[in-house]
Amino acid sequence: MKIRHPGLIKALGFMIAWLIRLWMATLRYRCRFLGQRVAPDHGGLRGRYIYAFWHENMLLPAYQYGRPDIAVLVSRHADGQLIAEICRHLRFRLVRGSTTRGGIEAVRQMLRIGGRNHLAITPDGPRGPRRQVQLGLVYLAARTGLPIVATGFGFQRAWRFKSWDRFALPKPWTLTTCVMARPIPIPSDAGRHQLEHYRGQVEQELHRVTQTAEQWALGSD
Repeated sequence: MKIRHPGLIKALGFMIAWLIRLWMATLRYRCRFLGQRVAPDHGGLRGRYIYAFWHENMLLPAYQYGRPDIAVLVSRHADGQLIAEICRHLRFRLVRGSTTRGGIEAVRQMLRIGGRNHLAITPDGPRGPRRQVQLGLVYLAARTGLPIVATGFGFQRAWRFKSWDRFALPKPWTLTTCVMARPIPIPSDAGRHQLEHYRGQVEQELHRVTQTAEQWALGSD
């Protein structure tokens, strides 16, 4: 059943955001960098980045990196309003739109916001295909001048939903891992074929850091 009432959506968004905080606070979290330390919560971080991670893993970064200087793209689909309310209570800055609904205006907003903030993108969202990077990510990176940081997550124990992305819900008190790749800059003058090349590079890096994070989580005590 779709939830349409604005008041109910706001109330649910508030409750779910606090539930996420309580749930994620039970987890053990470890992070590894394959280059310089580029986590958005690092006090000495210079520059701004686009953090890219798979749609299925969004709960963990939503908790770890919820802050107003990170803008997230939230779909305008029916379920997007609830997700937007959750993200707002987790302190993210919001941009509404997707590749299918409100896409042009969303890109314009991201270009404006990218001049002052980090961006967070799930490049296989909002509806897949699972673990495939869409071209819009590298186009946005080229236009904003922000390097892309491929970010992978792993869970020692997690439930998997029967959704298109096999959404991951880590079990309480389990180990969660994060691996961040070296930033990938995209040339501002990149043409279509170059953008496709970088799209493939980012996708390959996302697969690599995800596999590394998953193996790290499963191989730890």
